[in-house]
This record gives sequence, structure tokens and C-alpha cells, in this order.
Amino acid sequence: MIEEILPNLYRIEVPLPKSPLKVLNAYLVKGQRRNLLIDTGFNMEESKAVLFKALKTLGVDLAQTDIFLTHLHPDHSGLISAFTTESSVIYCGELDAYILNATHTVSYWSELKILFGLHGFPQQAIDEVISKHPGCNYNPDRDHVFSFVKDGYILDIGGYYFHCVETPGHTPGHVCLYEPERQILVSGDHILDNITSNISELGITDPLGNYLKSLKKIECLDIRLALPGHRRVMADVHRRISELQTHHDHRLAEVLNILKDGPADAYQVAARMTWDFAGTWDLFPLSQKWFAAGEAIAHLLYLYNKNQLRFTKAGGNLAFELIA
Repeated sequence: MIEEILPNLYRIEVPLPKSPLKVLNAYLVKGQRRNLLIDTGFNMEESKAVLFKALKTLGVDLAQTDIFLTHLHPDHSGLISAFTTESSVIYCGELDAYILNATHTVSYWSELKILFGLHGFPQQAIDEVISKHPGCNYNPDRDHVFSFVKDGYILDIGGYYFHCVETPGHTPGHVCLYEPERQILVSGDHILDNITSNISELGITDPLGNYLKSLKKIECLDIRLALPGHRRVMADVHRRISELQTHHDHRLAEVLNILKDGPADAYQVAARMTWDFAGTWDLFPLSQKWFAAGEAIAHLLYLYNKNQLRFTKAGGNLAFELIA
């Protein structure tokens, strides 16, 4: 589906096969000299065919088109190899650009396995999860050279002046785009309407703390319309920010309550947290257990950084316990 949001600004629904997200919202800004494609979809034929057809329908010349990645995840970055030409610029936050290229290395996945194992994820399940991980299977075909963007960098395309806003949390280098005159926010996965962004980037000292600070940063902006990476366009962004803050407050209280029963590793904590899934933890799909464990780690680290928890050991794994 192609939807004209505003003059020269289009939303393109790109299918995400095998993903519970189902669809990515890619955005195209048409300009007289250059076009800007915001996010791309999985590196899969089904995603590529739909995006190619949409761009052809809109009369887009890829040789005159640059790409902006809100963040590194493959549902947003996977097709950059297919849609860039020698004249294309790929804009991205610096940390995400580095990690995205690192996903082509064995060491990246080896370190991820070690970290999840340390936090209690069953060793026998880790290889299976990694073998099916979107970042292994649907990311770009090769390394790329990126043009790094930071706070205040402006993209002048099609009569729009998009200001880059660094919003780490969902990923370390997540970047939103803000158009102050029209009060438009391209929010990537930083703010989604009826689902919450997964906060689970390991190797970051306090991913949830970063995410909540980024929410505060966006809360200060005048926003009439938000264009998210998934699901519907949002009109009342500040309402959604308040809901997300409350959601994480409840999550943090839940984690503290779980640890009242004694020390636990992140996998054990995740198994007792409340998830939007009808079945028990044992029936939870393995891939979803992976993301749930990552989310639990983020909340535990946040509480550790607030001096409410300390590290300990449980069954040989890294665990957390309450500070009395």
C-alpha cells in the first residue's frame, strides 16, 4: 500500500514475512534533485519486490535517491544493498552503523551468545535462536559506508527540513527525524502506538535509562503527527509518551516484586514477568523468549544503575538481588 501523508511524503507498507510485526512503514520523500527513502524492510524477496514496485509506481530513480536508517535492525536496514547506487548516501547514527557492519562478523554473534548465556538463557537453545535470528538472516548483504548523523544535522529534501534527533534506547544509535515547521516526527521504533519498543541491546550500560531519557527529549518537541516504523500513524504523541513511561514504571515495579523472593538471573526474571501472550512461559516461542530475556536485562540494569539491585551469582550465572 502507498499512502500520501503530505505533499511529496509517502508511506509505503513493506511486508515482513515470518515476523509478528507483519509490516514495516517505509517513508519516501520526493525532491526535485534528490529523494530520501526512510528505512527499507527485510533482505527478503517478498519485501524487496513490494518496495521496488512502490518506488516504480512513484516514479523514483534510485540513482537520485538516498537512504536514511532510523536504526540498525534488519526490518529497517535489510535492503540497503538492493536500493543503493554509486551515487547514494546512506545516513545512519554512528553506533548503529558500526554494529550493523559488525553483524557480518563471527565475533559479534559469539559475544552475543556469551552474554545471553551469562544471563541464564539456556545454552542448548542459544544456537537455535541465533540460527533463526533476523539479524543473521535478513540483514544487508555486505558492509556499507555510512554518512553519520547527529543531533541538529538537517536533511533538506522536497521542501522539508528534517532535523536529526538522536534517541538511543531501542538501539544505541537510533535517530528520529523532526520537521519543526510542519511539526512532524519520523519516530522509527522509538515511539510506536499500540505496541512497545523492545529495549534489549546487550553491551550497553543502561539501555532502558537511555530510552527513557530519549522519551523526555521528544516530549519537549511540538509534534502534530508522528510517523512510526510500524502500525498506525499517531496524532497524540505526548499521550503515547506518557503511556510508555507508565508501562516501564510498571515493569520496573514488577521486577522488584519478583526479586523479593530472592536472587535470580535475567532469564528467570523474564519467565515470571507479564507478557502479552496467552500461554505460559513454557509455551512462549523461543525467539520471543530471547527478546523477553533482553527486555528483562534492560530493566534489571536500570535498577542496578539506580542502586536498587546488586550483582550476585545464581547457579553459575550472573544474577541480581535487592539491596536491603
